[in-house]
Amino acid sequence: MTLTRRAFIVGSTCSLSATRLWAQGGDLVVLEGPAFGARWRVSLPVGANADVVASKLTRIIMSVDAMMSPFKPTSEISIFNSNLTTRMQPVSADILTTVTEAKRIAQITHGAFDPTLGGVTGRYGFGPIDSAPAGRFQDIVVSKTGLQKSHPAQTLDLCGIAKGFALDQMSAALVRLGHRDFFVELGGEVFAYGLHPEGRAWTAGIEHPIAGARGLQMAVRLDREALATSGDAVNSYLHAGHRYSHIIDPQIQRPTQSALASVSVFAPDAVTADAFATALYAMGPRDGPDFAHDHQIPAVFLVREHVDLREVMTADFAKRRIG
Repeated sequence: MTLTRRAFIVGSTCSLSATRLWAQGGDLVVLEGPAFGARWRVSLPVGANADVVASKLTRIIMSVDAMMSPFKPTSEISIFNSNLTTRMQPVSADILTTVTEAKRIAQITHGAFDPTLGGVTGRYGFGPIDSAPAGRFQDIVVSKTGLQKSHPAQTLDLCGIAKGFALDQMSAALVRLGHRDFFVELGGEVFAYGLHPEGRAWTAGIEHPIAGARGLQMAVRLDREALATSGDAVNSYLHAGHRYSHIIDPQIQRPTQSALASVSVFAPDAVTADAFATALYAMGPRDGPDFAHDHQIPAVFLVREHVDLREVMTADFAKRRIG
């Protein structure tokens, strides 16, 4: 699972209509298609109505992209950002839900997850927002119908949580369609429901997080929960001997620079897993595990130690590991 938070909506102009269908072992059907510069994939028992599933999930991808992509000038979030006003701005219910969740995680993590720092992300080449941050996340007002800035130039960047929102919407849609056993992936984040057709738990792999490395660091089981990973293996660059990550340390308003290679987080829903993975990575290899331990968040931190990796697991993450 190598795709990172900031990879979420890059390249979202690709066609979303192409999906393909195949069977694995005669008992599993897999559908997949493009999404947000990455891929979505769902595994279902044989007998699922592939056309209905593909159509529904594609519409969800297109809808979230139209609402939350900061790369699209016509998206709801881009229009909100570009309106230099402190008046209440009407937005869709899905935007309100996502911003409410973003503020919740920001509050819990004391700003380690901060959806108002898109200007810092853009300054370092990881996003399209080029204005300096203005205002605080606490001061974004969420009403029943709209959002209100605390400063006319304040912006929101939902890339650290919007992919999780989309994954939750896809999972909920599958349940509404009557599916009780499925595994769905969106750009490296996953959600599992029920059992594999073989009667076992669904499994996912956490990839080795060092740039250029191949293979899995570990495999884990999932049961009605999401798994999200945040790291710097893909979306980062080296400059003057320093690696710059797409994830911002809000305390210094610069990309994180630490020995932490990646963080993988379990949560009941993908929005929470997505945002906590970002926040815990921003906290670093010491404060991140301490926070996860104190808040009973199942997570694994992969920390660079010379040429090796040290695994730090919190809460009951170890119970989900295979082998």
